[in-house]
Parts: sequence; structure tokens; C-alpha cells
Amino acid sequence: MDRYQAMATFIRVVDTGSFSAAARQLGVGQPAVSKTIAQLEARLQVSLLIRSTHGLTPTEAGQSFYERARNAIQEADEAELAAKGAGAGLSGRLRISAATTFARLHIIPELPRFLADHPQLTVEIILDDRMIDLVAEGIDISLRMGTLADSTAVARKIATGRRSVLATPAYLKRTGTPRSPADLANHEAIIYSQLPSSWSFLREGAAVSVSVSGRLKVNAAEGLRAAVLANMGLTIASDWMFAPEIENGAVVRVLDAWSLPSIDLWAVFPAGRMMTAKARQFADFVESIMKTADRLHI
Repeated sequence: MDRYQAMATFIRVVDTGSFSAAARQLGVGQPAVSKTIAQLEARLQVSLLIRSTHGLTPTEAGQSFYERARNAIQEADEAELAAKGAGAGLSGRLRISAATTFARLHIIPELPRFLADHPQLTVEIILDDRMIDLVAEGIDISLRMGTLADSTAVARKIATGRRSVLATPAYLKRTGTPRSPADLANHEAIIYSQLPSSWSFLREGAAVSVSVSGRLKVNAAEGLRAAVLANMGLTIASDWMFAPEIENGAVVRVLDAWSLPSIDLWAVFPAGRMMTAKARQFADFVESIMKTADRLHI
């Protein structure tokens, strides 16, 4: 039995809570995973997992083995990278979770550079505007915007962006341009359901709180973009969401003299796991992408 592979399999079983989920992530059949764990328990002469109708949980011995095995594999991976040297590049699989629109506009177009630097690396991107269970889905790194709901999450701030009131010139020609936050009450707002409907605008130290409303509410950024670009109304969103259109003038900022709360971009890593070298280098890569966003004036 390959001890390294057995430890990696056991870690995946504990992380996912089942043989079947671990098998899917490892790309093998469930019987192979079950056999590996049985062989591992036989070699160690101890029960590592408690089987119940609620899934699999580690025994006391299993938890101790899990923590040490996880650290051992992480150290082995780091040692391998150090031995190969920085020029050798990354290898294996990197599984990324990101919001659909953000990834489409900012990450995927830049991926060829990252893959060219690491020809032995394969990348899987899970696109979802919602927060997903990073452990259950086998995610190495998740790119998320806004305030993190889980205060215990292992996260690193990548960038801070601007929020604006945004609309197309065609919409503003039809309805007029708001001159103050209070004017938004007379406009059709496209509501992004993942954001609050009440906003605080700041100008020269003065704060004005405004609630926006409209007949259209969407739960995904792609829908919000489509509605704005169809001249259906104005919206409050991150400039990142409309970066190409802001650059080419298809969408313009409104109430530019007023400021809205900024938005943070985070690299989030699975809780309970050490950050892998692949995830860390990808986070560095994304940070470099966002620093160059200044050239787009966003």
C-alpha cells in the first residue's frame, strides 16, 4: 500500500465525510477508497472512522492521524516544490471557486499566462455566485467579494474596489441624470438581491442614507449586467462587474461626487487545511491581475 496515497485518501474522506464524495473528488471508484481505508486501519491496527447514518467521522485516533497526515503531506508537497526549484512550476490539480461574472471578466482571460507558467498544472473552476462548502466540494481556493459571513474562514484580502451608481447613457437620456442620492427615488433601480437595498453615500464628511427600489430584482451578477445593458434602469454595483463597459463608455458612473462603501476581494481557503503552494501562488497571481486593473481606471 502506498502510504502517501493512503494518507491523502484518508484526509479526503474525513474532509468530505463519505467514501463516495471522496471517490468523486479523487476520480476513483468508491470500492477503491473503502479498500484503501480498510488496509490503512489494518496496518495501523486501529479504527480510524466511525460509520453511522450521518456519515463518517474520525475516532480519537483517527483525528490525531488526520492532523499529522495532513501536515506531513503539506510538508512533502512543499519539500518537492523546493527540490524542483521555483522554475519547475506547479503540478497536479488546482480547484477554484469564483463568482461567475468576476471570473469571466477578470480571471479566465488571464489564465493562459498562469497555465503557461505551470504546464504540469490542471485547473478546474467552479462558477457560482453563492458561497459553497469548500471542503465538501474539494476547493483549494475561493475568490469571494464583500464581507465574509464566516469569521473563522482562512482568508486573505486580495484587492479593494470601488462601488458606483451605474447606468447606460441611453437610460439616462430617457430619464435624466440624478444629481443627488435623493434623486434615486425617482429612478427605476435594478436590485441585486445579494446586496442591501439601503446605501450610505458620503460627500465631504456628510452621509446620506438612501433606499433604492425597482420592479426587477436579480440574484446573479450576469442578470444584473444584462438588465443594465438593456437600458432597464440604474444599479449600485462594483466597478469590477462592469469594467469593460466603464472603459468603453457603454456604462457610466452617476453621482460621481459621492462615494459608496468599497468592496473587498478575498482569497478564501478551506478551514482546517494548510494552504497549499498551488493555492498561494494562484492568490498571488490574482492579486497581480487586480493591481493592473488601474490601467482600466476602475
